Amino acid sequence: MEVKLIALTRYLAGDGRAESLIEHAGRVCYRSSGRGDPAAFIRARIREGHESIIEHASATFEISGISRACSHQLVRHRLASYSQESQRYVNLSQPELVIPPAIAASPDAMQIWNRLTGQMVDAYRALLELGIHKEDARFLLPNAVATRIVVTMNFRELLHFFKVRIHPAAQWEIRAAAIEMLKIVAAESPAVFGPLQEHLRRTYPTLFDEARQ
Repeated sequence: MEVKLIALTRYLAGDGRAESLIEHAGRVCYRSSGRGDPAAFIRARIREGHESIIEHASATFEISGISRACSHQLVRHRLASYSQESQRYVNLSQPELVIPPAIAASPDAMQIWNRLTGQMVDAYRALLELGIHKEDARFLLPNAVATRIVVTMNFRELLHFFKVRIHPAAQWEIRAAAIEMLKIVAAESPAVFGPLQEHLRRTYPTLFDEARQ
């Protein structure tokens, strides 16, 4: 899995930072002069539940090497924009497969995995050789096939996404993607995402350790 930040909102006035735009939006609400610590101002508004101001900033990630099973979960977050690699147009005769750790750790499970996924991929290739279009042959492909997807979320939706997906009950793959996304965006906007990252690290330290492996 690879997670890259490829775009971030820029504020065209002042220093150009996304957090400056958030601060400006917040100060418009209160007709505030802009004195004081901008980061403290933003954190205070978020603690108060005044999160509409962080919707003005967004981040765009390119995520590759996740399974279709994972991307199906990702796109359920509706307040976002997605552009995904198309199985209709891309030839997947030699697909990359994402293997769940629990299966990879078991020789018996891997024997079953290799047999079944091999049959699916062989059947896909055979259909293409028969002249079947990729858009129809893809029906045989497993959820394990890796994909690439570009995701844009505003900061408020990202906070929600991280709270839901960085949790022991979340599926391991989307949780790992969410942790990587949080690490990246927290470095870019610590006033918005720093407190949540600190809270999640304290609450679920083992999840962050697992994501690094």
